[in-house]
Amino acid sequence: MSSLVSEVAPGVFRLRDTCNVYVIRQDTESEGPTTGIAVDFGSGAVLDHLHEMGIERLTHVLMTHHHRDQGQGLHRAVAAGVEIHVPPVEQDLFGAVDKMWSSRPMVNDYNLRQDKFSLLEPVVVAGTVPEYRSAEYGGITVRVLPTPGHTTGSVTYVVARDGQEIAFTGDLIYAPGKVWSLAATQWSYTENEGPAMVVLSCLQLMNEPLDVLLPSHGEPMTEPRAALELLAERMGRYVDSRRPYPWDLDSLLNHPFIELTPHLLMNRTSNSCSYVLVSETGAAMIIDYGYDTTTGLPAGTDRASRRPWLASLPALRRNHGVSSVEVALLTHYHDDHVAGVPLLRDVEGAEVWAPANVAPILENPDHYDLPCLWYDPIPVDRRLPLEESFQWHEYEITVHELPGHTLYAAGFEFEVDGLRVLVTGDQQDTQGIPGERREILNYQYRNLFRIEDYRHSAALFRKIAPGVMISGHWAPRWVDNAYLDMIADDAEQLVEIHQELLPLDEVNLGADGIAARIAPYRSSAATGERVRLEVTVHNPLHDAVDATIAPVLPEGWTSAPGVVVLKLEPGETATAMVDVVAGDSVQHRARVAVDVTFGNLRLGQHAEALIDIVPAT
Repeated sequence: MSSLVSEVAPGVFRLRDTCNVYVIRQDTESEGPTTGIAVDFGSGAVLDHLHEMGIERLTHVLMTHHHRDQGQGLHRAVAAGVEIHVPPVEQDLFGAVDKMWSSRPMVNDYNLRQDKFSLLEPVVVAGTVPEYRSAEYGGITVRVLPTPGHTTGSVTYVVARDGQEIAFTGDLIYAPGKVWSLAATQWSYTENEGPAMVVLSCLQLMNEPLDVLLPSHGEPMTEPRAALELLAERMGRYVDSRRPYPWDLDSLLNHPFIELTPHLLMNRTSNSCSYVLVSETGAAMIIDYGYDTTTGLPAGTDRASRRPWLASLPALRRNHGVSSVEVALLTHYHDDHVAGVPLLRDVEGAEVWAPANVAPILENPDHYDLPCLWYDPIPVDRRLPLEESFQWHEYEITVHELPGHTLYAAGFEFEVDGLRVLVTGDQQDTQGIPGERREILNYQYRNLFRIEDYRHSAALFRKIAPGVMISGHWAPRWVDNAYLDMIADDAEQLVEIHQELLPLDEVNLGADGIAARIAPYRSSAATGERVRLEVTVHNPLHDAVDATIAPVLPEGWTSAPGVVVLKLEPGETATAMVDVVAGDSVQHRARVAVDVTFGNLRLGQHAEALIDIVPAT
């Protein structure tokens, strides 16, 4: 072997390159070429040294994270027919990294994540690795564990070889108590979410039966627990040095839940509050599940800045007698309430139950121009009718429509341990004190807030008269009449303020100021392909008028019809279908708009939609 290649475990080789590239040789007696898989790829020089490892070809490359030193030569893997598999959170920084380079803010930039240390050009990705599960690559079984810290989406791979559990840890750890880079762990301008995540990742890996740690930079470590424990201790001191008070990170993992009642738990460590309703059978229903055991949200809104995982579930089983997570029940579609749901489904086998007004957004997010959408569709197993009840084990749960924070939301009413509970999502902060502190009504206009929404929810709360209201981000609120009176008063003031400020008697564009929308808001099509758009308009005038809708298209595009005229009564809403045909040039986010006029009221190019145009096949 050359000085660059060494066998660090039976059938496991290291190539010193821009990072340590590890190659695992398939352990088989079968005929045919001897193959292997690589963990990380460096400059691609590993392809020139396979013969030294007794390997004829690589079948797969598994990437621990997206940094360029880990994979700058991946184009060589593609050319050699080697499949590339990457961490789910960071998939766009491999297969669509050109979009990051074209859209990432560069001026007045407060994003300190090292996302610019990504590939310079996109590479074809065969798939993402299954976190918390095992998969077979080239005949080798690999277990995938999320270990954020060095980057938001970093993973560790565990392979059993010759009676040893070998962990390929990327850049989580360099040596006992040391990391390759502290700068990489700084994800936002003034916080230290990354170092805290390093601690949590170390604590979780310490519970794994590992024999060897193989880092991307550094030497093999044969006493994994001691190495990780020392890093957790040192990095914990680093975290505390940048905080006004110590942070008990171990407690986040071991005691994340507060018992509101013996069978109703609140996760105190998630970004938005998750609640667990526990059945006497040991089954659990989790109400909302976004970013579990978070240390904060990194800068940016791209996929790699939003890391779901299942960190609190071991404590749920260990401390609270839960045997299975059966259902994820969702109040609304915002990412901080749903991000972890796909993992719950894939790893725990949980079904997704959603209110009838929320399910369409979960299943088809590209259709809607709304904030806080998750990146991928989330299939819904059961749609729950509004204002009806359903049974789950011993609990009867009633679904109430609850617009306000967003138009598409619901509250859940049930009784547990003799207490009537109302789950309100993000409707309000539940911290108001009658006569002292106003309740903060949590409305955003792009969420399609309507002026009288809180008036209706105040009436609903009065009708239900819950003993406690539990919300998405705040402490539980024990309810009395004085609190219900305050909510009603606040709702009336909200209506009055909007009526005073907006010219509703002349032009009623509603609270959000929108009279037309196009759906789907985001879509893709091939050059020359026809795309059907649904244009919905709402007459804001107090007279019957003709609404004129004129598509505004990129050069070379056509539409049918060219202009649409709808006769609308006062306040009426109607929908028209417009087919547009894309031009012959490839475009990222081509803009299509509609110019809207109601009688003599011209609103101009009032609504738009975005269409990615790709080459025709």
